[in-house]
Amino acid sequence: MDGNTLWTPTRYAHNGPVRIAYDTFRGSSGDPLMLVMGLGTSRFWWPDGLCAALADVGFEVLRYDQRDAGESTRMPDVRTTNPFVALTRGSSESYTAEDMVDDAVAVLDAARIPGAFVAGHSMGGLLAQRLAIRHPDRVLGMVTGGAVPSDASGLSSWRHLRMRTMARLARMSFPEGRQGDIDASVALARLIASSAYPADEVAVRTWAELEADSGPRDRKAQSRQIGASWSGGRLADVVAPTLVVHGEADPLVRPSAARAVAGAIPGARLRIFPGVGHDLPAPWWAEYAREIRALADQVRAASA
Repeated sequence: MDGNTLWTPTRYAHNGPVRIAYDTFRGSSGDPLMLVMGLGTSRFWWPDGLCAALADVGFEVLRYDQRDAGESTRMPDVRTTNPFVALTRGSSESYTAEDMVDDAVAVLDAARIPGAFVAGHSMGGLLAQRLAIRHPDRVLGMVTGGAVPSDASGLSSWRHLRMRTMARLARMSFPEGRQGDIDASVALARLIASSAYPADEVAVRTWAELEADSGPRDRKAQSRQIGASWSGGRLADVVAPTLVVHGEADPLVRPSAARAVAGAIPGARLRIFPGVGHDLPAPWWAEYAREIRALADQVRAASA
């Protein structure tokens, strides 16, 4: 899918038999910044306007699809088709969380980037935490947003989640095919936004029609991702300078999750965005970019 001319054609990294799709924002340069999106969703969920704002403040912006998402390899089916049941069990029959983290390293290797700033949102934020733990030499600085703490697993994750929204997600169902993919993306965008910053459904439908993503309706892929077990280190092991961001009005993940992450990582800074939901609304793009730029400047000044 190369319909969006703001991005380079899709490239692929390899972690064993798994092929990971990635691309780079055209014309962006400066400090390398790798973006990781959330559960089951493709890299196309990163708004182009936000990526342009990141490029404007001096980042070379790269994004990729996790395994079981977007244009990356889809893995074998599992018996569990409800991602929330998979979360409770905390185990996957297909792969581990370490495998998912190593996919990110494969992307950096393919792009010939020895070390990068990493920003993850939702489950992508969880992966960013684990990347900083497992491969500290590859992470210059880490931004985790809208994510549960890596130290919480299985049932212990539930205290940070809002059950009403989880129940609504569990009831969502859309037919297979392109129109089902588009409708699921719009419905998901509507659900995770806040009342202060409702989803721009026209914008979502526009990009979804250009680059339809099956992730929001693919329960099996979501179950495999969320059930991937982690046996690595803890957040206290993170040495990368860290920024934790969260929406004050997040309807899916409670701000308590961000406080737990920031409290567990030595020296982490916490920023709560007023009125923001579990998404990345346009009025906050410039501020989000400035926060990440400030983190990178802090790292560069410390190493000078």
